[in-house]
Amino acid sequence: MMRSVLIKRFVQDALSSSRSTSRFSIPAVSTINRHYAVSASVAQEEAEAIVFPREGPGISYGLNWALAGRGVIVKDKAFYNLKSSELQQKGGSTAEGLSGLPVHVRGDLTGGASGISKAEFSKLLKQVTSHISSSSNVFVQDGAVGSSSKCDAKVRVISDTPSAVLSLSNVLWKTPTRAVSHDSCPMTVYVASSISPNSVESVGLKSQVNSGIVAADIERSSLILCGKAFSDTQNVKDALAALAEPVISARGGIPLSARLLVSGDSVVLLFASDDIIKSCSNILVSADAGVVLSAHGVSPLFQTGNSSTPSSFKVPTAVIFATADSSGVLPSASKLSPGQAAYHFLAGYQNGKFVPAYGKGPSALDPLELAKSLLSKLKDHEIPSFLLNVNKGEKKITDKEFVNLLQSTLSKNIPPFEPKVWLRLQMELSKVSTRALYQGNSKNYRRNCRSKSPAVSFFAYQKLHMCLSLYLFLLNNCNNFVRQSYKTMPNVDVGQS
Repeated sequence: MMRSVLIKRFVQDALSSSRSTSRFSIPAVSTINRHYAVSASVAQEEAEAIVFPREGPGISYGLNWALAGRGVIVKDKAFYNLKSSELQQKGGSTAEGLSGLPVHVRGDLTGGASGISKAEFSKLLKQVTSHISSSSNVFVQDGAVGSSSKCDAKVRVISDTPSAVLSLSNVLWKTPTRAVSHDSCPMTVYVASSISPNSVESVGLKSQVNSGIVAADIERSSLILCGKAFSDTQNVKDALAALAEPVISARGGIPLSARLLVSGDSVVLLFASDDIIKSCSNILVSADAGVVLSAHGVSPLFQTGNSSTPSSFKVPTAVIFATADSSGVLPSASKLSPGQAAYHFLAGYQNGKFVPAYGKGPSALDPLELAKSLLSKLKDHEIPSFLLNVNKGEKKITDKEFVNLLQSTLSKNIPPFEPKVWLRLQMELSKVSTRALYQGNSKNYRRNCRSKSPAVSFFAYQKLHMCLSLYLFLLNNCNNFVRQSYKTMPNVDVGQS
């Protein structure tokens, strides 16, 4: 009895379920197609209205991520590699040139700039990146120091103003898109033109009112330009060159503080002081010092300002050292051996003063190592070298006479440097001036070792090391006559370090 009741209830429930299903019958195939056709149409309209990722002028997620890696968070837009006309449309203009702004470099080995500690630079960098991040528009420009892609140093400029980018784009060489992103050790230039002077001074650095400062850290490959510092073209170039030196050197190039002179088919590497350069500026590739010498040839560090001038040249046919000597020891023109050429490069002698490697600005490379590299290059490529004296007694030769001397030196057979003259030169200059230079820096080193600042002591040590290296180089590279006169090192007590 119970079983029949359960079976009857089960059958009734099944029939009830069947009737309920019939009320919600499956829609026709045509209805399904029409529904999905409408959905696809709506989706297409939405796809046309919304582009993901939403990128356009000033909006690039890839660039924003790259900038974030350098401490800059884009607030609104970041404009990348704009043309000069586009920068001008954004408000960029050519600023009035400045000079003589304070330059602080961490890692300078030659004393061409004031020092800055790691903590000071880190604090300043944090202030600058925070300031740029607060700007509505950020301007980014890629370039390079050195025109040869085989041994250049890639640079990325991050600025709060298009004017700075416009200025630096006339200094740096152009690079292919993404060249900086794919580079193993790119340099970064941060420009904070509108940062408060108080922010800079809070770090412990003095800045000129409404002008700013130049600060670089060679270890970080970073350069900071505050205020109108981007308009101080010479100091900016000097700082960029110092940052680029380790990279260029690691890639097989030799960064040199020289000019390029082109005369007919001859490409000449000219080492000279700024006042001498004025005599022949019209025949120079660029009046600015700075070239890269490599196995592939020679090229300027920065743009020359002449679009018709080649960006690179063949290996130099000659190297010329123009010096000023009023003592009558140096002849007007003489041919140098590779060793003698390396010595004159290292000494950078100008009327009783020494400018090692002819470089006045900061440098990350030891002048002695540069001299060795130059010596190797002169030997490998058999490049002839000449020494020119721009003085006739106490009087300097005229500009026209200097140009004629240059041209005649390249076209005539010049006698080699006589050993007797070489001996007299070493006795007069090296024995007196170099030893005095070494002794003077030894005293400075002892005094600065008592300083509470490790940075001051380290800087004094670097100067002492440079002078000692110069002295040792003289001993090892002069001829036998000179070596006999320097059998012992100078008797200098450097004290306890």
